[in-house]
Amino acid sequence: MRSREFLALELLTDSGIRGWGEVFSSPWGAAALIRSTFGHHIVGKSAQLYGKLFHEMLASTGYDRRGAAMMAISALDMALHDVAARERDLSVAQMLGGALRSRVFAYASGPFLKDDPAPYAHFNKDAESYLRRGFRAIKPRAGLSPRADGTMIKSMRAAVGPDTGLMVDINQGYTAAAACASAKAMEESLLLWMEEPVQPEDIAGYKTVARSSSVPIAGGEALGSLASFREFLSASALSVAQPDLGVCGGFSGFQRVAHLCAAYDIPVMPHVFGTPINFYASLQMAALIPERRGGGPMPYPYIEYDATDNPLMKLYGFPVEADGCVPLPDSAGLGFELTSHMLEPWTVERWSMTQP
Repeated sequence: MRSREFLALELLTDSGIRGWGEVFSSPWGAAALIRSTFGHHIVGKSAQLYGKLFHEMLASTGYDRRGAAMMAISALDMALHDVAARERDLSVAQMLGGALRSRVFAYASGPFLKDDPAPYAHFNKDAESYLRRGFRAIKPRAGLSPRADGTMIKSMRAAVGPDTGLMVDINQGYTAAAACASAKAMEESLLLWMEEPVQPEDIAGYKTVARSSSVPIAGGEALGSLASFREFLSASALSVAQPDLGVCGGFSGFQRVAHLCAAYDIPVMPHVFGTPINFYASLQMAALIPERRGGGPMPYPYIEYDATDNPLMKLYGFPVEADGCVPLPDSAGLGFELTSHMLEPWTVERWSMTQP
């Protein structure tokens, strides 16, 4: 990962209340659509109408129901929920019916492969540093080759011990055949899941991998529409669903996916790999998801925690407690305070929309 680009979307009310949303994929396209189309649905309206506004935006997407349009809607819906909850002096979880937990189990997302003759050489050292930070579950990246994957995860399992949760993320990197071979090579390490083994809409490939190994298959971070999740679930292609609030429609979209997953008895948890905006939003969402036992150190849902060197995540610290959990903030909205000034060191473009 050589660079990261994000859209941080701020809503400001006439009474001075601020709400935030985020796009981590296709931020430039989403920004253009907000300025040209979706922002006009929002400016001058009450944030308390977040449900009505979500459906109005969704109805205006035309053909683009899985791409940048859904990402634009996601950021706006996230920010609308933040504002609406702050106006009521409630957290988003309280506003949406009440949190089921006050702490969410977090897994360390990392380490990543490096451009190096030995891309996995640093993995055990990084994993041990994550354990010292309090994590009890770790998700390294894999996909170098099935044999190398198997060797890496066996070595990491020996390094972190039998009680640490391990999963791997292929980041869409394999063909179905290679993913099957990799899953077989890693089976004895008792993974909680293999994530995104093939391209994100390759349902046939997902089914092939799911049937080839005992390793549960996870995915969904790149799926934007409810229909795309329905297609995967009806094909029995996923064991764990991972919608991203910045892709699938914010809180409104995520809740629709979660209800669909419940109908198929598939555990759901947020994918999050971006700025503190999506992380705090995902904490609120994870607090609303019913508990499921997936065989790991703690019951699902888990929350993904970017354990790499991300300066934006360092703005807040996000302490991981001794049992691997992150506390749910008790303040209003998403639970944190952010200003555009705090983002200034990384801002490359700024624009605004106001009521005509």
